[in-house]
Amino acid sequence: MTWDKKTGGLDASDKKSFGKGVFRKCDGCGETMPSEAFEENFEVCPQCGQHHKLGAKRWRELLLDDGKLDEWDAGLEPADPLGFTDGKPYPDRVKASQKSTKGREAIETGRASMEGVPVAYGAFIFHFMGGSMGSVVGEKIARLFERAAEARLPVVLLQASGGARMQEGILSLMQMAKTVAARERLRDAGVPFVSALLHPTTGGVAASFAFLGDVNIAEPGALVGFAGPRVIETTIRQKLPEGFQRSEFLLEHGMIDRITSRLEMRREIALLVRHLAPHAA
Repeated sequence: MTWDKKTGGLDASDKKSFGKGVFRKCDGCGETMPSEAFEENFEVCPQCGQHHKLGAKRWRELLLDDGKLDEWDAGLEPADPLGFTDGKPYPDRVKASQKSTKGREAIETGRASMEGVPVAYGAFIFHFMGGSMGSVVGEKIARLFERAAEARLPVVLLQASGGARMQEGILSLMQMAKTVAARERLRDAGVPFVSALLHPTTGGVAASFAFLGDVNIAEPGALVGFAGPRVIETTIRQKLPEGFQRSEFLLEHGMIDRITSRLEMRREIALLVRHLAPHAA
């Protein structure tokens, strides 16, 4: 390797470039590290513990025994009841999300096990139209609760959503009532529900079943609430407290029960399920 005295740097012929995605910068501490450091740690920064978004497949690998999910209702796909277009037809947006996420909708549900304990498992896919809840998402959640009640399987549901899906209008909003009713039938059956709130959990999901867990746990620093802080500040014309609607603020004010690092969730959720449903262990 030679040093070019005229330019004060490396000779152009000796310069090497790295491919896109080899390094990444942490959103929390600002440190730049090899992408592998994040991937191997399930998108948790090894330096500061900042939690970055994690895909559904990696969540299965992190939480479920052998990463296996016996999926339910995998064939359900959204229709276009309103013929909605917002610069692009709704069916086109759905197809684009299906292609990028390799999933049919913004949630996956099914039967799995965690540390040997059988559970009814669900996880939102935020990269599918912001994890928005349309008719299919609401139906899959309702069926998740209903199947779990019948089979007496504890429910573990991971939420990460922007709320109701605007392209389905009132049909999307109706899912709030439907899912809450199904959750109440699960409660009546005496079957526990552990709700895990990821970043972000907002809108109609936060305003319906997300806070109705027997235990509500959240990731560190997750934004959880109905409307975003900027919307609220604009509406009430007041400055909100520091950290408003973040996990730590919600824990301090009694809205959630626990803040748990993603890397500890498998152990902690399995412990909760064993305690709440000893018959399932």
